[in-house]
Amino acid sequence: MNAAHNHQPGEAGKTTGAVILIALASFSVPYNGSSVNVALPAIGSEFGLDNVGLTWVGMAFLLASAMFMVPFGRLADIHGRKRLYLTGAALFTAFSLALGLAPSGPVLIALRALQGVGGSMMFATGMAILSSVVAPDKRGRAFGINTAAVYIGLSLGPFLGGILTENLGWRAVFFANVPIGLAILVMSGWCLKGEWAEARDEKYDTVGAIVYALMLVAIMYGFTILPDLLGAGLVVLGILGVVGVVFWERRAVHPVLDVKLFIGNAVFTFSNLAALINYAATFAVTFLLSLYLQYIKALTPEQAGLVLVAQPAMMALFSPIAGRLSDRVEPRILASAGMGLSIIGLVMFVFLTPETSMAYIIVGLVVLGVGFGLFSAPNTNAVMSSVDRRLFGVASGTLATMRTVGQTLSLGISGLVLAVVMGRVEILPPVYPQLVNSLQVLFVVFVVLSVVGLFASLKRGNVRSAREAAGEKGNRET
Repeated sequence: MNAAHNHQPGEAGKTTGAVILIALASFSVPYNGSSVNVALPAIGSEFGLDNVGLTWVGMAFLLASAMFMVPFGRLADIHGRKRLYLTGAALFTAFSLALGLAPSGPVLIALRALQGVGGSMMFATGMAILSSVVAPDKRGRAFGINTAAVYIGLSLGPFLGGILTENLGWRAVFFANVPIGLAILVMSGWCLKGEWAEARDEKYDTVGAIVYALMLVAIMYGFTILPDLLGAGLVVLGILGVVGVVFWERRAVHPVLDVKLFIGNAVFTFSNLAALINYAATFAVTFLLSLYLQYIKALTPEQAGLVLVAQPAMMALFSPIAGRLSDRVEPRILASAGMGLSIIGLVMFVFLTPETSMAYIIVGLVVLGVGFGLFSAPNTNAVMSSVDRRLFGVASGTLATMRTVGQTLSLGISGLVLAVVMGRVEILPPVYPQLVNSLQVLFVVFVVLSVVGLFASLKRGNVRSAREAAGEKGNRET
């Protein structure tokens, strides 16, 4: 094993630097995604991309990120988490520069997929590195800071992306990632000393990685094009792929995804399930309320953005608080309380009508934001504290995959319900009543999902017991 010595006396500054470094990357990837969304109309205008093409600008990044997170997490456990993290940062930076120079729509979409590969390397290893350098009883605070960075990125993305697009053109949105990426690479020399590769002597399960990636893409892409027959076929194929992955990985000597983690570790299993359900139930809220505010309430995009920022602002504010609390209070309690608040916020939106006041909407967003802020960092702490050090990369990649798949499912459910209730029509005043009906149906679905997620969160058990089972009680490598 080759582990860094970040817990030695006098190394607190290096640990703090590592937390800042990982947070910077956690800011840059969601910032990139949310800022690009604002630039899509300008990109479509220049390259003549239709709605499907514009969808793929975002989908290419999302699919590439999801399919590689767990395989890269396992690769990092074997060959070094810092090595994979810095490779990802370099790729993300290089392809950001290339995206700003893209000559056509198809090239831009291909580059977005490659940028997603770099992003998946960073997200698959970020939490693993934090878990490696921060003592178990301090992780919640570090995860809270990191989660806040994600939400700050989501909050600032549309605002800064709009300014860049309007004043410097859409290419500036991609160029803006380059100095952030260079800063990550430069800072890493000071912040990350040593390497973490507790599974260095184990072999890599290439077949398992390929089957896993293809299975995930089939499910995610298939779900986004439901109720088309091709979409249903891909989802079924993906489900069969899940069976194949479980069959193969249970027999592999060194599996890319150790399915025994899910079978014998209730904290790990139910914490990941809670994350998947929570993202599936909440990620599309911003998208749906954006439609409501602009079509039903006749707000401008800028006005709608100012209203919607209430949710991620609360997330960024409460995540560090919840993370720190989760070092002293069982994460199960905090995360479940957060999911309970999220349910209240979603229930409020079930009763949306054209006459609903803006104050009511903002209060709902604040409640939802506080709920998610209380949930995310403690849930991350639960996942990473429930596994042995040699599996930090896999655990980090699995949790990141739950987030990405949950986000995709949330958008897929939204598209499915909109298509069924409204039909595939342009949103014009004659269909506004059906739009409101669709939103009400969707929020009922999301409430039901969240209730299921709450039970999963409560079911997980206590982290401290899982930590002892993972052999980490009082263990810090020095």
